[in-house]
Amino acid sequence: MRTLRFLDLEHGRAAYRIDFALYGIAVVALGTLLVVASPRTQWQANAGCALAGLSSWSLVEYALHRFVLHGMEPFRSWHTAHHERPAALIFAPTLLTAALSVSLLFLPVFFLTNVWRASAVTLGVLTGYFAYALTHHAIHHWRPDSRWLRRRKRWHALHHHRIDSPGRYGVTTEVWDRLFDSVDPPRSARGQ
Repeated sequence: MRTLRFLDLEHGRAAYRIDFALYGIAVVALGTLLVVASPRTQWQANAGCALAGLSSWSLVEYALHRFVLHGMEPFRSWHTAHHERPAALIFAPTLLTAALSVSLLFLPVFFLTNVWRASAVTLGVLTGYFAYALTHHAIHHWRPDSRWLRRRKRWHALHHHRIDSPGRYGVTTEVWDRLFDSVDPPRSARGQ
């Protein structure tokens, strides 16, 4: 029996599923907390903060994938393992992503505003992250039955097959790749 090692990059099936469960629970718990415990006078502001957090996720996803996972060690080496074995259950360690969410997201917003807005922004970003994680899992492990998921799977496959100059960093959307011209390798890399 494999032990649950939450700091491993390659997860066993149980740890991999627990990661999804923990983030699903966090999204539901934060949403419930905001509805049940936050002052009603702050609901509208909280909803706006949650939507801002959710809206920001796709840019965060793009930037992390392009500049951290493909640019900074040790993350680049970790991510290379995923490129080499895309069907393996390789995922960011749950404790790492949770610690980063608290230290780089929740706490700064908390110190700038209040606990409710920090919770709302965190809820939005975690909802985006959870949707990204499910999409990325589906791309690598499911047979897509929707047009959108087939498109995402093709897009991501092109990313995986261009190791020297991958481009196509967005997983849930291609908006940022088109905006920042990272769909295809630069012309100089294509020999033109």
